[in-house]
Amino acid sequence: MNSERPSSYRWTICALLFVATTINYIDRQVLGILAPTLQRTLNWSEADYGDIVSWFSFAYAFGFLVAGRLIDWIGVRRGLATAVVAWSAAAIGHAFARTVAGFSLARAFLGASESAIFPGSIKAVAEWFPQRERALATGIFNAGTNTGAILTPLLVPWIALTWGWQWAFVATGGLGLLWLLFWIPLYREVSVETNAAAGAKVLWTRLFGHRQTWAFIVGKLMADPVWWFYLYWLPKFLDAKYGVKLAQVAAPIIVVYLIADAGSVGGGWISSALIKRGWSVNRARKTTMLAILTTQMFPATMLLLPLYILIAKLHLVNTYLGLTVFYTSTALPFCVWQMKGFYDTIPASLEEAARIDGCSQQRAFWSVILPLATPGLVITALFSFMTAWSEYIVAAQVMQDENMFTLPLGIKSFQASMSTQWGLYAAASMLVSIPVVVVFLALSKYLVSGLTLGSVKE
Repeated sequence: MNSERPSSYRWTICALLFVATTINYIDRQVLGILAPTLQRTLNWSEADYGDIVSWFSFAYAFGFLVAGRLIDWIGVRRGLATAVVAWSAAAIGHAFARTVAGFSLARAFLGASESAIFPGSIKAVAEWFPQRERALATGIFNAGTNTGAILTPLLVPWIALTWGWQWAFVATGGLGLLWLLFWIPLYREVSVETNAAAGAKVLWTRLFGHRQTWAFIVGKLMADPVWWFYLYWLPKFLDAKYGVKLAQVAAPIIVVYLIADAGSVGGGWISSALIKRGWSVNRARKTTMLAILTTQMFPATMLLLPLYILIAKLHLVNTYLGLTVFYTSTALPFCVWQMKGFYDTIPASLEEAARIDGCSQQRAFWSVILPLATPGLVITALFSFMTAWSEYIVAAQVMQDENMFTLPLGIKSFQASMSTQWGLYAAASMLVSIPVVVVFLALSKYLVSGLTLGSVKE
């Protein structure tokens, strides 16, 4: 990485990649959200819908074979810009399709063009970030997949019910063109220092001789079927099994992808933190993956159920104190872990110098260490606040009295089994977001410092 590159600008690039990945997943998921509606309107059979989805998958897989080489040839800036224009056009093209063949063609073009997002984003991260930060940066832009999957069930039903399903494809497809207005002027190509061996061309067929390639392939074969089921078949499953129609599909889908979002960013942050503590890249990333895989063996109710029983025995159900106990028990480990990382970046020599100058240990902490740790304290408090402010699942279990509902529970009350009051829903959502925006703006200077703390070696 070029040592003269402005250190903070790389996070702007990461933010652009995050937004692009979000738009990418919005465009590909629109069909899944609208699938029950389209199937009834256009008289598709289950086989017809399966064929349409398969065309995207085939083209997406083929696109991976050429997208990386194309981006290496023309560069990240032009490569991703070209891909976004292509997939935006393909997404809008769905609005003009009326037959299975028409939708299949649109899906094929969408899959082929959207395949460039991950090769391009990974190459951009490799160009702009040092190795110890790449896992975190990758986790952040990859969180756009879940963010897009969260935003889609919020936006698409409202657009489709208001203006028709065609406009859902047109409106979401246009988001990529808006993104280009920021990407083209803001992204700068950078030079990456490579040695001769690293710059040598390697035939892609030789990659099959490496066990790392097969480890990645096996992992994708095990994880992707579940992910693609969520993406394309979950709305249909909820509609057929539980009668969840277009107006009510947002809540269950959002829960799935919020959990996936936490895992995406958390996994990258954990491995980056281990690397900063001196672990090798291989050991840090494998340990993180093993830890995450281990948690998959235990259902979330293993935490929810015992805490609820404890609160019930303390007679704290339907009390804000009980909800506070719940949130504290889950937030405290994160806060301790986060703050330890910040404190580790403060040189011990500063405290030793203060002690030599006559400060007591307590005075050295309050006058020297604590001010330096302020960005860490602020960013940790902000994350904890935002998590508790928007939390829904725990509040739904603890607060059963309508008079005690938190704001997310109150907003949910605007959604009925037969209809949704979209005006009240939108107005309440805007009002609820105002305190978060105000707090974020007030603490933004600390947030930037906190995100970059530790990025420069002592």
